[in-house]
Amino acid sequence: MTETGESLSPEPWAYHLLGLISPSLVIAGNVLGGAYTLLGVVFIWVIGPILDVAMGQSKVARPPRASGTPFVALLWAHGIVHFIMLASFFAFAFTEGLSPWLLAASLSTGLAAAASAIVTAHELGHQRPRSPGWRLARMLLFSINYPHFTTEHNHNHHKNVATDEDPASARVDEGIWSFWFRTIPGQFSSSVKIHNKKGRKGLSNPSYQGLILQATAFMALLALNQLGYQWAASFALGWAILSGIAILTLEYVNYIRHWGLRRGDSDKRFQSEHAWNTEARWSRWSLLELTRHSDHHLHAAVPFWRLRPHQDAPTLPSGYYACWWPCLIPPVWRRIMSGRAPGI
Repeated sequence: MTETGESLSPEPWAYHLLGLISPSLVIAGNVLGGAYTLLGVVFIWVIGPILDVAMGQSKVARPPRASGTPFVALLWAHGIVHFIMLASFFAFAFTEGLSPWLLAASLSTGLAAAASAIVTAHELGHQRPRSPGWRLARMLLFSINYPHFTTEHNHNHHKNVATDEDPASARVDEGIWSFWFRTIPGQFSSSVKIHNKKGRKGLSNPSYQGLILQATAFMALLALNQLGYQWAASFALGWAILSGIAILTLEYVNYIRHWGLRRGDSDKRFQSEHAWNTEARWSRWSLLELTRHSDHHLHAAVPFWRLRPHQDAPTLPSGYYACWWPCLIPPVWRRIMSGRAPGI
């Protein structure tokens, strides 16, 4: 892989439409019901890793397109499709009730939401506050019960990434399971502190407001269930499960993007070697260039379609999908990552 290729034509933007396959399959599964509700699980957890390996990695970075219009439209398409997917899930939960297939539908919907909601919200969250895209990001994040993400990500993660001040940067001796238990409450606490410093304390703190709104929504569903509306219980359980798997998937991505990388002294600026990258085509195209993570930290205001690879950045053994299963077994993860970066 090199950073040459400026004489080549831009990569076709339509490749990024591949990211809409997952939520589309989940919608179909939720509509058809039964074993079809596993479509998202099978595609993301089984087919995705195979595609990461089979499609290989991009060898030459092509120049970005002159116009970002199709990519902006794609972000909005992801957002719209996500809410259609949620509607199909709640329609399924309404008729299915509490059953094993509700669990399957929740897992499939949550896995797809990790991309269609959170990856989209991550990109839109870097837009101007209170712009239409920024507001869509807020809606997407609330839909999976993680509304504080933009605040923590923009104001702490980007500032303190690859240091102990960033709860989203995993230590080298930290497995994914302990990381999950540390980072999720750590990031919420960090977002609270960010708002506190701006003078928004107590109930005026947006992070607390989001948490209260989430709790109110779940309590309302449970109250409806007590009043005899049995569908409310399946709504509450399903929404909790799909939100949980979406959040865990997001934090898995945070884990593999910075695992073991440290800036040293606190004054050292972020460099490309402080984030793991991959040019795996399937992960690149289906996750809106999330894999070019060094460039995102170096140029946070640059939209995803203009991100570039860096030759000196540490490289993951494969794409994000293929790294999922070995990452779940910390000794295996450490073994395959050994020697890929200084001190690891």
